[in-house]
Amino acid sequence: MATKIRLARHGHKDYAYYHIVVADSRSPRNGRIIERIGSYNPNTNPAKVDLNFERALYWVNVGAEPTDTVRFILSGEGVMLMKHLQGGVKKGAFDEAAAQQKFDAWKAEKDAKNGKISKEEADKKIAAAKKALAAEQESNKAKAEAIAAKRKAEADALAAAAQEAAQEAAAAEAEANGEEAPAEEAQAEA
Repeated sequence: MATKIRLARHGHKDYAYYHIVVADSRSPRNGRIIERIGSYNPNTNPAKVDLNFERALYWVNVGAEPTDTVRFILSGEGVMLMKHLQGGVKKGAFDEAAAQQKFDAWKAEKDAKNGKISKEEADKKIAAAKKALAAEQESNKAKAEAIAAKRKAEADALAAAAQEAAQEAAAAEAEANGEEAPAEEAQAEA
């Protein structure tokens, strides 16, 4: 039986994630599987891979052929490197401790690189949030100034209307008393 390590699609439209499975090469994409060894979510940055390392290494060592995408994923997780190092140990090029040391050094470098990418993404999100907050505060300040100016104009208009009404009332009262309005006297004198 020819076994393949491949991806089985799950999720929904525009948000696919995949199970990494070992299956007979003749079975359909989401058909009968032998074993599920992990999952792959390409929707995050960096892509999130959850892999059972020991089982993936076992299946690669017994001859299961990964598809191109899965080979890339397994290489990124170090399964293919570990297979290569185990081949070197079998040939006597170096011992098991040296192989493990090389693998640990590679893994530490990869984790540092992914940590840097994650930190940059987080910093970008924080910077965007700060920029949006500053823009919102500026917008709110401009709106508050516009409202204050409008209220001041309304208050001035009301005060002017009240003063005009008071003058008209005083003029009407003066006319009613038979006196000449004070404003009219000032105009006559001038």
